[in-house]
Amino acid sequence: MAVLPLTVLGHPILRQATTPVTVVTDELRRLADDMIDTMRAADGVGLAAPQVGRSERLCVVEVGETLLTLFNPEIIAREGKIKWEEGCLSIPDVFGWVERSAQVTVRALDRDGTPFEVTGTELLGVCLQHEIDHLDGKLFIDHLSFLKRRSAMADWDEQKGKYPNQIRVLPAAPATTVAHGEHDHDQRL
Repeated sequence: MAVLPLTVLGHPILRQATTPVTVVTDELRRLADDMIDTMRAADGVGLAAPQVGRSERLCVVEVGETLLTLFNPEIIAREGKIKWEEGCLSIPDVFGWVERSAQVTVRALDRDGTPFEVTGTELLGVCLQHEIDHLDGKLFIDHLSFLKRRSAMADWDEQKGKYPNQIRVLPAAPATTVAHGEHDHDQRL
């Protein structure tokens, strides 16, 4: 398994819709494993394929004891509203309060290509919505008001020079992290 470079805001793949997976192959399972390593190395709780330069409809999520690999995820039910301060591994050090559904049910294929459903609330629900947005070419900043988005973009303007060619290279070994769920806005999706 490997830690992959991350694409950051400005890279065109982040604004492209992904391609559904027709067959879950060993190569795609390895990609999912590499994405889990990458997510953990970056101290994130979710990661979508476009964030590692890939176009497959695939994301991984780890919230608390729940680790999910989701091929072709789609939200099939929504309920309520919640506001959550979000960050993103592809927009480092930029945060914003986003209104999302308080509970979502997602249908996807697992690592074996078997359909399953998962319902998420709180951080898990927010993370599922955030990652599925990535698979549709959307970013959390798209949910911000004009003024808040402008502020977030000003913050990004101060950071983006650190990432030549819109690529963020992470350390090869996973960083020492706080247990998931034990810190607030540092949870990057």
